[in-house]
Amino acid sequence: MPSHYVPNARIRSLVFKSSGEASRHAALQVERLVRENNAAGRATVLGLATGSTPVGFYRELTRMHQKEGLDLSGVVTFNLDEYFPMPGDDSHSYRRWMHETFFNHVNIKPHNIHIPDGTLKPEDVDDFCERYELAIRKAGGIDIQVLGIGRTGHIGFNEPGSTRNSRTRIVTLDPVTRRDASGDFFGEENVPQQAITMGVGTIMEARTVIIMAFGEHKAAIVLKAVEQPLSESISASYLQNHPEATFLLDEAAANGLTIFRRPWEVTTVDWTPDLIRQAVVWLSLKLQKSLMKLSDLDFRDHHLYDLLREHGPAELLGEKIFHDRLATIQNYPAGKEPKTVLVFSPHPDDDVISMGGTIIRLVEQGHTVHVAYMTSGNIAVFDHDSRRFADFVESFNRLFGIDAKATAAVRDRVQSFLDSKSPGQPDSEEVLKIKGLIRETEARAAALACGIPPDQLKFMDLRFYRTGTIAKAPIHPDDITDIEKLFARLQPSQVYVAGELSDPHGTHRTCAEAIYEAVRRVRRTGQNFEVWLYRGAWEEWEPHQIEMAVPISPETVERKKLAIFRHQSQKDKAMFPGGLDKREFWQRSEERNRSTAKAYDELGLPEFYAVEAFVHWRDL
Repeated sequence: MPSHYVPNARIRSLVFKSSGEASRHAALQVERLVRENNAAGRATVLGLATGSTPVGFYRELTRMHQKEGLDLSGVVTFNLDEYFPMPGDDSHSYRRWMHETFFNHVNIKPHNIHIPDGTLKPEDVDDFCERYELAIRKAGGIDIQVLGIGRTGHIGFNEPGSTRNSRTRIVTLDPVTRRDASGDFFGEENVPQQAITMGVGTIMEARTVIIMAFGEHKAAIVLKAVEQPLSESISASYLQNHPEATFLLDEAAANGLTIFRRPWEVTTVDWTPDLIRQAVVWLSLKLQKSLMKLSDLDFRDHHLYDLLREHGPAELLGEKIFHDRLATIQNYPAGKEPKTVLVFSPHPDDDVISMGGTIIRLVEQGHTVHVAYMTSGNIAVFDHDSRRFADFVESFNRLFGIDAKATAAVRDRVQSFLDSKSPGQPDSEEVLKIKGLIRETEARAAALACGIPPDQLKFMDLRFYRTGTIAKAPIHPDDITDIEKLFARLQPSQVYVAGELSDPHGTHRTCAEAIYEAVRRVRRTGQNFEVWLYRGAWEEWEPHQIEMAVPISPETVERKKLAIFRHQSQKDKAMFPGGLDKREFWQRSEERNRSTAKAYDELGLPEFYAVEAFVHWRDL
């Protein structure tokens, strides 16, 4: 069930606690229609999307087919788009992706599967597009069209400027779209410049449209598509005029909507302590007045009269939230008595990027800090680094008289593979091992810069990550078991987890879900500890959300930056910088920590050089 209905949305919008719940809701809607049509002897025509967003939807439909007998043999499918040119068996082909993700696991008949053809000659594309439109009409039109939304607001590959009546056609991709896809192709230069896509008009003719968006990185474009007026620059906004279009959002993607940001403006609210804090902090920062300077008039002028009437006056509200936020400031994040602290780092550099200053303070204050690196991060290393390290090892062995014959053979195989590697091709097992070793040694060096010795590091190499590509497998049951064993061995008093849900490739989200399940299991055995969530390179907790604020001095910030610099393969230019922000991770981290300190200062709280922020995890 959705946790929220969005009251002021121009498109019907449902918000769910998690992407998994939203995906299941979409799958149930399709299941009902398929079973109904099967009983009536009718075909069900589905329009399908690709990308990370619908993966959970496809997994749920697959489960329904394999475990609950959902018969999909009467389903006809039309995919939204395909890169052009693109061989059908290429690892980046949507045709291949659809078969590996969905079609190979269900009983949809091959002749009922329609996907734009990326292998056509350019002169044949227009004719193909006309025939694709005709095939949709012959099938009776699309019953349910499933969509994601790109950060330019595109649906399919209908980029900004696409018209309401556009049809299936070849398009030139927007630079933002190509940049977002660059990680999958191991470089923006390898991303095709064109694609074949269904048009907006084609999509609008579907009888029902389900559009999904998950993660904080989609929040800004969701706000524009859902609450702002229709615009040609955001093709998803055309759905405002569709009678049966529904946005399915997780809470992270919905975070920018007014119902979450300023619910008091659009509905009657129950003034809980959390909502009071959010409203008063928002008002203080908006007016650039410290909490203790807010007046009754400030509340009345900003839709907060009910709050003032029920919990005022302003002086009382400001004082209450001032002391509430003051209590979050913790110079001793784990207390003054020595404890065992466990930091989970999804990738080998998330620990120092996200909470390096706090780690340094914990070590200085006498706590035993362990770091568990959950994945190898090997796909985020450039080929030239693996060449250099393979050459280094061979030269090292030769220099010191170590038998270098076998090493030279490995080096030659690595160099030969990289010489013949095509753009975006997955790495060989040997190259992946070298890249994983690069990240592992960098993590050791960074941890040592924070004062953590190598014997307090654990490289877990969780199974779900071991695909060698951007696309990851679901979490493996043994991954959760490994985390349980780590809890049992270390007996930590505090655990830190990446609560970053905007990670472009889902690794942080998957790692967090695995940790949460492991925590639930060990708590049932009687083991207990605090769990704190940090944010990574893409987002930060907002001032009203923060439950622990750790002040960081200029000297500690410099030490944190030096630790980040130890990750040399990610320095200067990272393989996956995430979005449009081209700054290095140390720059983003420093700016984020300084901004949090600035926000606290603007609230009238003590002034600090920088602050790292955390939220307490509570199992819901």
